[in-house]
Amino acid sequence: MTFYKHLFAGAATLALTVGAANARELTFGLQDNEVSNIYQGAQAFAEKLEALSDGELTVNLFPNASLGDFKAMVSQVQAGELDMVLTGYPDMSYIIPELKLVGAPYVVDDFAHLESIVAGPWGQEIDAKMQEKDIKLLDVWYYGTRQTSSNRAINSLEDMAGLRLRTPNVPFLIAFAENTGATAAPVAFQEVYLALQTNQVDAEENPLPTIDAMKFYEVQSHIAMTNHFIASGAVQMGTSTWDALSDEEKGWVNEALQAGGDVSDGLTVKAEEDLIATFQERGLTITRPDTAPFRAAMEPYYTELEAEFGEGAIANVRGE
Repeated sequence: MTFYKHLFAGAATLALTVGAANARELTFGLQDNEVSNIYQGAQAFAEKLEALSDGELTVNLFPNASLGDFKAMVSQVQAGELDMVLTGYPDMSYIIPELKLVGAPYVVDDFAHLESIVAGPWGQEIDAKMQEKDIKLLDVWYYGTRQTSSNRAINSLEDMAGLRLRTPNVPFLIAFAENTGATAAPVAFQEVYLALQTNQVDAEENPLPTIDAMKFYEVQSHIAMTNHFIASGAVQMGTSTWDALSDEEKGWVNEALQAGGDVSDGLTVKAEEDLIATFQERGLTITRPDTAPFRAAMEPYYTELEAEFGEGAIANVRGE
């Protein structure tokens, strides 16, 4: 081997050694399973980040709550044992109580509105509070808009009266039922189909892809587009991990998350659009009640929240 071949071979070996030394694998925990739109977005994020960083940053995904429920994973992120986690944005109200406000029905108009809230002054205040808890909010992804399926038509607010509406054991969704005239009936998610089938409850509320995936359409005849809650996933990183990244690496992470969010959001939006026709083909009736009276009915709940967080808190969140 000539001198120059030795020199180039040595340089290549050194470059590989330095590259390996600089490489870092980020761990990312999710509750969502491998067939979810969120997981496909997370995969796209991982692929984009590896490409942007030329292999310097890679991502190891832990889906399906394999590291524990979202609270357990958040604790791991806070302790520096896990780099990233994706949870429901309002679900973080157990750490940041003010997030109850953004979870309240009809406070958020649509996902674009939520994105503007997160990027705006109120959202930045929340981000600062999260960082005090050793968590950095990086992005929000779209989970879907919750609608109401039932065994009778809901054409107006008045049609909610007396409806036995299954909700999760979540205060703001229970408030949606109670303030619109329905009777809230918290039932475990795995038991909802049977509860609908046996008429233990008359109705339930979930994003359209969930109604499809859980086959609730088999035991319901109507879906009302109540649009009462915009579900979102908060992509978060531990501040210890974030602070250890260079500015260039932070740029890669942000760009890759944008790509992953575009994939996840696009799949969810398309699924919602396609499912309207699919449900109609299956014989369900889709109704579109005026939601203004529904929002007005939530005023007593807003008053409760403003007693906790201050007068004008709802308008502040909405950017009004």
